[in-house]
Amino acid sequence: MKRLKLGILQVNHDRSIEVGDAFPDDAHRFRDLFDAQEQRFDYRVYMTVGGEVPQDVDEQDAYLITGSPESILHELAFLDPLYDFIRRADAAAKPLLGVCFGHQAIAVALGGTVEQSDWNIGVETHTFLEHFDWMQPAQEDVNLHSFHHDTVTVLPEGCRRIAESPGCVNAGFAKGDHIITTQGHPEFTDRFMAGILEATKHVLSATEVEVAEARAGMSSDGDVFAAWATRFFGGTP
Repeated sequence: MKRLKLGILQVNHDRSIEVGDAFPDDAHRFRDLFDAQEQRFDYRVYMTVGGEVPQDVDEQDAYLITGSPESILHELAFLDPLYDFIRRADAAAKPLLGVCFGHQAIAVALGGTVEQSDWNIGVETHTFLEHFDWMQPAQEDVNLHSFHHDTVTVLPEGCRRIAESPGCVNAGFAKGDHIITTQGHPEFTDRFMAGILEATKHVLSATEVEVAEARAGMSSDGDVFAAWATRFFGGTP
């Protein structure tokens, strides 16, 4: 089976003892998720958090932008190079998946709006409003971990909403056949979710913690989304 070349743009480098030293980083969590399938990728990780982006969009067959605890609303040094890459990938119709921070970055790069919202933490049902051929196995709802304080409020021109969840109206959008996004985290495991919740409790209210812990018992469908993403990239899981 031919291996697709997947570029992972990592926009987080956690140095904390509680999270960074205790769990695999973002790129490795995605690799673990995808490597559970028969399909294999040749991976190239770009440390975008340090300003590294692909110089030529054809370096890889497809790209993924990870999540991050950083806010897209802050003046982060790596954002301008990232936005430039997103626009170049869009112009070339290169398959591009944005997850959480990546979802928000694509929205801003293409002219949309992101604003701060209430915390949305825990597993929640994402309902997909549009069916694509790459959505195999076919199902309308998938449960994904969520952990975000910012949200896409206005979609970029030419993009369409493809998913919603109880805590996020624009939980996913698409542009053409080459860009898809999700505010949810298919790469989160229950253990990782519990770890970052514990590390974040000091900035959350008692009610927010209670809600997040109550939703922790829901099963997640990260493997289903991984199969979808693999087909979207051009592979066969």
